[in-house]
Amino acid sequence: MDQASFPVVGVVIAVVSSFINGSTFVLQKKGILRARKSGGTYLTDCVWWCGTLAMIVGQIGNFLAYNVAPAVVVTPLGALGVLFGAVLASWLLQEHLNLIGKLGCALCCCGSVVLIIHSPKNENVTSRAELEERLMDPVFLVYISVVVLLLIVLIGWLSPAHGKSNIMVYVGICSLLGSFTVPSSKGLGLAAQEAFSGTPTSDSRALFLFLVLLGILVVSILIQFTFINKALESFSSNMFEAIYYVTFTSCVILASAILFREWTALGIVDCFGILCGFITVSVGVALLRISQESKFSWSQTKAKKD
Repeated sequence: MDQASFPVVGVVIAVVSSFINGSTFVLQKKGILRARKSGGTYLTDCVWWCGTLAMIVGQIGNFLAYNVAPAVVVTPLGALGVLFGAVLASWLLQEHLNLIGKLGCALCCCGSVVLIIHSPKNENVTSRAELEERLMDPVFLVYISVVVLLLIVLIGWLSPAHGKSNIMVYVGICSLLGSFTVPSSKGLGLAAQEAFSGTPTSDSRALFLFLVLLGILVVSILIQFTFINKALESFSSNMFEAIYYVTFTSCVILASAILFREWTALGIVDCFGILCGFITVSVGVALLRISQESKFSWSQTKAKKD
């Protein structure tokens, strides 16, 4: 296969992965509802496991796509998963967004694509030594400390008190964990090059870094997985997926920009593009929240009449 065909293959894999990823939350939500109806646990429901398997396959597909096509081409295609998830949810779950919700979902997708296109992409870390230097950077350490503090507040205080009534609590937890998962994934590749190269020079230190990053990645994914299912127990899958896609993407862009110092390569046009993208997704999230609140008020009014 020649080099010219690589972007085409990457785009095809990314599109297929986006559709698979778009089905994950819907299938998991369907499994949760089936288990709730039967009085059992969703861990024994086959539909929920199909959604979980789809999540794994979709992430593997994303990994392959990023290795055969530029990230600036692959990442915006993730918005297709949000739109597909909304269509699938209306069919399988009868979760129909009103006009405000549909507009909010569209703005979230469009704004995220703009953010991704104009986000910094100059990842100039090519060795384990450079990665260790960046991890010890004071700016990055302050950022990670703030993220950890926010996660402690969200998980320890806000989640038990307001998680089931405010979708942003669970979304915030899952998205902030992206500050660990994606940089850890990128760092694992650099650490593995030296850890398993077969040369005795820096193997022990590289192996230690590899194991630490792997541990952080596994713990972050498990916590994300737990709170994603908590969110799906209380909120519609299409609304959660749209807001989660926006906030997760934003957190990943910010964490990568700080860790890899990508912000130094930003120009005026990119800064303006990021600002416009952020305003667009903010309006989209606000419309989705208004849609959720209006739907909740309508259901309460109907219940009182009945």
